[in-house]
Amino acid sequence: MNMKKKRYVYLVVVFVLIAGGYYWYNKTHTTASQVQYRTEVAQKGTLVSAVSASGNVVVNQNATVDPDITGTVANLSVSVGEQIKKGQLLFTIVNDQLGLNTDQANGSYKSAQASLISAEAGVTSAEASLKATKKSTTSVHEDKVAAEQKIEASKASLVASKQSLSNALANLSYAQTQAAKRNVTSPIDGTVNEVNIKNGDDLSRVSGSGSNAKAPIIVGDMGTLKTQVQVNEVDISNVKIGQKVTLTFDALPDFTTTGKVEAMDSLGTISSGVVTYNVTIGFDEIDPKIKPGMSVSAAIITNAKSDVIMVPSSAVKIQSGQSYVEILQNGAPQKVNVQIGDTNGTDTEITSGVVVGDNVVTQTIAAGAKSTSTTSTNSSGGGIRIPGLGGGGRG
Repeated sequence: MNMKKKRYVYLVVVFVLIAGGYYWYNKTHTTASQVQYRTEVAQKGTLVSAVSASGNVVVNQNATVDPDITGTVANLSVSVGEQIKKGQLLFTIVNDQLGLNTDQANGSYKSAQASLISAEAGVTSAEASLKATKKSTTSVHEDKVAAEQKIEASKASLVASKQSLSNALANLSYAQTQAAKRNVTSPIDGTVNEVNIKNGDDLSRVSGSGSNAKAPIIVGDMGTLKTQVQVNEVDISNVKIGQKVTLTFDALPDFTTTGKVEAMDSLGTISSGVVTYNVTIGFDEIDPKIKPGMSVSAAIITNAKSDVIMVPSSAVKIQSGQSYVEILQNGAPQKVNVQIGDTNGTDTEITSGVVVGDNVVTQTIAAGAKSTSTTSTNSSGGGIRIPGLGGGGRG
């Protein structure tokens, strides 16, 4: 092959390579150079409006076991998590002085009983003497006066003896009550939530009155678990007693349950300039997985409108006071005026202008912009899903 022919073949190869490269570049960049549209299909469903709040699981009925006597802890017989019954022994308190006080009070009571018997006998004797004096023919006036004075004195002694006996009985009862407190029992049926003592502890140091003082034992009725959340002042006016709530838990990522609003604080709490109100939510059913103190996110359902046509709120635009959406038809968006109803921020109700199945444009991606989306992406919208209410964003 001569030099001229070789040069010709070389030019042909170069041309083919350039043409192929141009074709490849043009083919792979055509999509990127076109305007792209993200869409969602208009569907019927339940439009749910909700107030979001966060808080914790609380035990609504707690019993603090904190004896008002001192002494040393002994015979501690319960531990955290244990199920107990009302009246069950939790621990005992060693306090010998309480026993001595009871013995002394009992001795005083018996002495008062003896004094009362003696006083009653004195009254009987004085009355007999007066009677005998009156019958005696030899007694003088002075004898009768003396007998009457003796009766009055004996009756006064009887009154004092009765009062002493009453006081002695009260002291004995108090001493016995205090001594009985050495056996510490549970005031309710429930679960032991905290045990802050051990055998040998001095109760006066455990309970105390300082900022770090803790009750020796706390018992909670786990059947009274509630959720307490804080609602912002902007949203609290929309919250009502009886509203349904969906609850999720940080510690239980795959678990959702429901409840309803049971109570609300009348007075708000100010923190860092923000006012919030405590709202108590009761569980429809208390699952064993739910534990006191767990962090909770609540969606309080303020309105649920079923069987409405919905589109993502991002698809609704306003021009000169008129709401409209763009519907993708044959690859091109068509502007359509619409009438809108309620909205929850994520989804908007369309009362006219859109029918079920329309592909409404939610985002326009300019030519040349990088995107991983396809020309038309049909997706199911998010939103709150409430058991028993059907769908959330789009049904």
